[in-house]
Amino acid sequence: MARNIRSAFWNMTLLAIFAATAHSQPANPMPLGKMVDLGGYRLHLYCTGRGKQTVVLSPGGGDFSFVWYLVQQQLQSSARVCTYDRAGSAWSDPGPQPLTLRQEAYELERALKLSGERGPYVVAGHSIGGLVMMTFAEGYPDETSGIVLVDTPSPDSTLGFWGKLVRVRDLAKRTIPPIHTMETSPPIPITDAERERAMKYKSHRIQPPFDRLPLEIQKLQLWAQTLPPKVGLTEQDDYTPEEFEFLYELEDFGHPFGDKPLVIMIGMQDHASHEEKITAKRAEHTLSTNNKVIEVQDSGHAIHLEDPAAVVAAIRETMSAALHRTPLKQ
Repeated sequence: MARNIRSAFWNMTLLAIFAATAHSQPANPMPLGKMVDLGGYRLHLYCTGRGKQTVVLSPGGGDFSFVWYLVQQQLQSSARVCTYDRAGSAWSDPGPQPLTLRQEAYELERALKLSGERGPYVVAGHSIGGLVMMTFAEGYPDETSGIVLVDTPSPDSTLGFWGKLVRVRDLAKRTIPPIHTMETSPPIPITDAERERAMKYKSHRIQPPFDRLPLEIQKLQLWAQTLPPKVGLTEQDDYTPEEFEFLYELEDFGHPFGDKPLVIMIGMQDHASHEEKITAKRAEHTLSTNNKVIEVQDSGHAIHLEDPAAVVAAIRETMSAALHRTPLKQ
């Protein structure tokens, strides 16, 4: 009997401690923007400012809408500026799988339209986000007026892919899947083992260059980067090789973006090699007849955080060239 009483008392104590701990944990912060229903799942879209033109910003892989904060704050005085969290990231719900570049571009275009935002847009993307915006410009040419690629990898790049250093497009063997809905291809459930493995690599500190963000935005960054993953992902579900191959072949179509202004930015602290410059020059001359490469000498990969003024200047130049239908300054 005494043992049962002690056991019951201990269980009640544990429950009280758990309840107090749960109560002390902060709730998820309120979204900065609006949650747009895309049909069974919602995408977080954050738009500020006013102007004749709308700029749409895509974050790099693993990043969030507010990573563009420094750029968005400077642009919003003269333009409408929108950024977003891709499905399953930060505030956005997990959506149909696999989340290909094509799927992401579709979801972004639909969220903008449902929110009443009006194109054509000047689209800018950092890193993998630049490939999303290339896919957007290819899929929605009437809704794209200009493109800015911020330290975006070439589709011909050699990168780390599932533990292997390879030219990613060489692994392409399949057909990129069509656009999916929640009914045709719902999110892939994540196992406890996958979640536990992913959480081991989550950082609970703000690392450079995110320390350049204001403190209130750093708090959002810390919250978002420590969230457990919402969906499962295996190499079989990853169509990056096929999409790299598609974008690589797109460059051979003969200026698929026509004369729309295209600016390619390279952070020279990380990309000083001759090969990187040649790759950028190839993309510059094959994607658009109205093009420009900007080498940012004082920045590494995260130009939008390390030298946001350079990105703002490039976007404004692209906006001007798109609005007045003029060549970019060389």
